[in-house]
Amino acid sequence: MDKNALYFFDTNVLLALIRGKQLGEYLNQTFALSEVLNRPLISVVSHGELWAMAKRNGWAEKKSQALQNMLNDLVTLDLNDPSIIEGYVAVDQQCLSHPKGARNISDNDKWIAASAAAASAVLLTTDQDFIHLHPDVCRVHYVDPTSKLPAKEHGEQQELS
Repeated sequence: MDKNALYFFDTNVLLALIRGKQLGEYLNQTFALSEVLNRPLISVVSHGELWAMAKRNGWAEKKSQALQNMLNDLVTLDLNDPSIIEGYVAVDQQCLSHPKGARNISDNDKWIAASAAAASAVLLTTDQDFIHLHPDVCRVHYVDPTSKLPAKEHGEQQELS
């Protein structure tokens, strides 16, 4: 992948990364996330979604601390920016006027897409709800949530080249 890429993570990508299972490993290696020059961006909306999930599921201190550390390593965009607000309107209009009929996505997803658009970043997601926004409103890179790295012999993981 492009080391100069600017990625904007959807909440489901953050969740996959914090869980560290097959999808998280796939995302890390496929998009060379440890090697990208630009720190990935996220929305403050994702903070709320993840902390609410952590509270609902009774995450232990260790997992909560890992979440906080991950969030600290990323650049969080606040919603109080005119370009993000304009982006929200554009996302909403695109959802209403889609050629195949209105697309209903959550308000949180609208804010996330608007933030990615305002930052001119690639929205990395495992959620198909954003696909209809590409490329007119924002750039979207959909990753199938069942993705995983191919296994090497003896159960080792194969490096991607």
